[in-house]
Amino acid sequence: QVQLVESGGGLVQPGGSLRLSCAASGTIFSLYVMGWYRQAPGKQRELVAAIVSGGTTNYADSVKGRFTISRDNAKNTVYLQMNRLKLEDTAVYYCYTKQAVGGIPYWGQGTQVIVSS
Repeated sequence: QVQLVESGGGLVQPGGSLRLSCAASGTIFSLYVMGWYRQAPGKQRELVAAIVSGGTTNYADSVKGRFTISRDNAKNTVYLQMNRLKLEDTAVYYCYTKQAVGGIPYWGQGTQVIVSS
């Protein structure tokens, strides 16, 4: 089992920045992919960004150029730097990881991000 603990959410004005962190612990063989999904009220959960162990990243079109995902393999931690935040970025952000391609996903408890003036 892998446990994920997120931090860094909060309230920010449009145009502001936040940095999310997610630390993994437990029985870890590999953290092949780590990333972030988000779910806004009344909407489906969507992928925001992901990074595999080799460093390759993937972003939703809506956040490209504004968000940056990174990871510290020594700390089993993934980060999401969010800049130029927009109202539509308001959502609960969930960290996830898989230990292998096709493996089961593990999820964090979610952290709320509210972008509001």
